[in-house]
Amino acid sequence: MHTPRSAVCFFLLLALSVAVVAAQAQRDPALTEVWDPVPPKVDPGDASRAPSDAIVLFDGTDLSAWSGRDGAAEWKVEDGAFTIVPGAGGLATRTAFGDVQLHLEWRSPTVLTGEGQDRGNSGVFFMSLYEVQVLDSYGQEPALNGCGAVYSIAMPSENASLPPGQWQTYDIVFRAPRFDQAGAVVELPRVTVVHNGTLIHDDRELPGTTAGGLDREMRAAGPILLQFHGDPVRYRNIRVRSLDS
Repeated sequence: MHTPRSAVCFFLLLALSVAVVAAQAQRDPALTEVWDPVPPKVDPGDASRAPSDAIVLFDGTDLSAWSGRDGAAEWKVEDGAFTIVPGAGGLATRTAFGDVQLHLEWRSPTVLTGEGQDRGNSGVFFMSLYEVQVLDSYGQEPALNGCGAVYSIAMPSENASLPPGQWQTYDIVFRAPRFDQAGAVVELPRVTVVHNGTLIHDDRELPGTTAGGLDREMRAAGPILLQFHGDPVRYRNIRVRSLDS
């Protein structure tokens, strides 16, 4: 099939025009930048300093952001961390949260004599309903009730636990359930969990609340709760960024 010379010239000119535009874009980055809406600037902080838009829930000095079973938070603050006190019950934030990004560090006791759920057991609850398990599971197979599990719902994809007595990190993004105008749930909550730098839950949908939650009713916002389970687990460097639009 013979292609007319005029058509060949047209496609050559078109290709040349695209190349010229691409070259201009490389020389002038503004041609490819979108300026509206302008995202806010955030100082990301570092290991010892929270991001500029974060709410610090524990800075190493006091538990003023938390309440306990009878009002005041009674866990022991010492050396920049706080420790579960036997019989004191759990702690809950005084502020309710919806969509959040949470960072916290925790440490199970160095010496552990129990087995299974009796090895440095605690937990991080979102809205007091959805628990990410805190437990010494070093060297064990992932489990529905092991460290990093969304308790009784989903086991972690990997066991990223460190040995007992070492500080560990959780970086968690929690997305609250969505409701229609009549109050019916139209989107289930979701969670992403990074344990010690390893992704163990990736935007996981939560079909229900976890065992041990305060109740079973899904809600748009609620406190973050640290579970009392009898073991002297320690926490430090807790901060949260609200992701509510």
